[in-house]
Amino acid sequence: MIKIALLGYGTIGSGVAEVLRINKDSITKRAGEEIEIKYVLDLRDFEQDPIQPKIVHQYDIIANDPEIAVVVEAMGGVEPAYTFVKQALLAGKSVATSNKALVAKHGAELLAIAKEKNINFLFEASVGGGIPIIRPLNSSLTADEVEEITGILNGTTNYMLSKMTFEGLEYDDVLKEAQARGYAEANPAADVEGQDACRKIAILTSLICGQQVDFEEIHTEGITRISATDIQYAKAMNRVIKLLAVSKKTKEGYSVLVCPMLLAPGHPLYSVNDVFNAIFVHGNVLGDAMFYGSGAGKLPTASAVAADIVDIVKNRDRNIMTAWSDQRLTLADYKQSKRRFFVRTTDSRDQVQNAFGAVELIQLPERFGEVGVLTGEMTEEEYEKRAAKLNEVLQMIRVV
Repeated sequence: MIKIALLGYGTIGSGVAEVLRINKDSITKRAGEEIEIKYVLDLRDFEQDPIQPKIVHQYDIIANDPEIAVVVEAMGGVEPAYTFVKQALLAGKSVATSNKALVAKHGAELLAIAKEKNINFLFEASVGGGIPIIRPLNSSLTADEVEEITGILNGTTNYMLSKMTFEGLEYDDVLKEAQARGYAEANPAADVEGQDACRKIAILTSLICGQQVDFEEIHTEGITRISATDIQYAKAMNRVIKLLAVSKKTKEGYSVLVCPMLLAPGHPLYSVNDVFNAIFVHGNVLGDAMFYGSGAGKLPTASAVAADIVDIVKNRDRNIMTAWSDQRLTLADYKQSKRRFFVRTTDSRDQVQNAFGAVELIQLPERFGEVGVLTGEMTEEEYEKRAAKLNEVLQMIRVV
């Protein structure tokens, strides 16, 4: 029997306990041994929950118990999660986590400790919730050179943009509904400002390049400026707006960007709606592949954590995770990437053409006093120089 400890009994921690209980027989069969939760660390008590006898309030109880072989970190945030996880690894206990903030900031260091101790630090649930993507990148796609990863990596923003598209609602109204449904936090900044997606694409890029990608160096824009008017223009162009996290290998290195983008019907992520996530991967040998599913939620995320626990148990004396070094990767300048741009402005058509040259005019009969245009292909740097010639830019959205 393998005894484990859960750090945190919130949404994810309680979900892991539920998954281990519901699927106990099949998990035991796949792991080769029964898995038992011995401790649950939390500041709170849960008097009406059968888990209460396992609740402890001091991490040292877990750290000093030699019976604990696996620690599941479900606290979220960087501290004290980092301190507890590092102590567990140094003590020879493998760790499974869903904490993208922890992995994005300290992944290289924690993987190095796990490798040195011949144990495992696994984090499948940190990107894409229940969607398997870390494991395929680490094992199934190791023969490929991954040239692009583009993903819808945040279920909250995808839900909001889907509602705006299908129901014509404004951003503020959709945000209130998302909060009421529990899809968005009271403080939704991490989701709507793109920070969550930014950390996830940093993790994926670190895995495929083998070096530390600093998420703070990734240019990140959220969806807070997207309006119902922008959605109307997108429909007029037969396109949709999605918050994308993009990592592409270029001659200058990896170019990484998080921002809203306009997608045409032929794009593989065009039809990904509601709270679903999807990740598009292009390899130089594989070609194109798609990973799609529930990107968030209690049980989908907990299922991915439980799968990591099973992998840890099956590989108790073998390190299976490819490490990335702590050497920082210098990202390519995203401003050198070429693409088209959708621009809304109060300037005249002649002024727009004077700034951008030949453009495709997008008109909405009900929008007087402004024009919408699709520019030709140019670099971000060139776009900024040309846009500076206009008196006012109401909106700019990149086009895939």
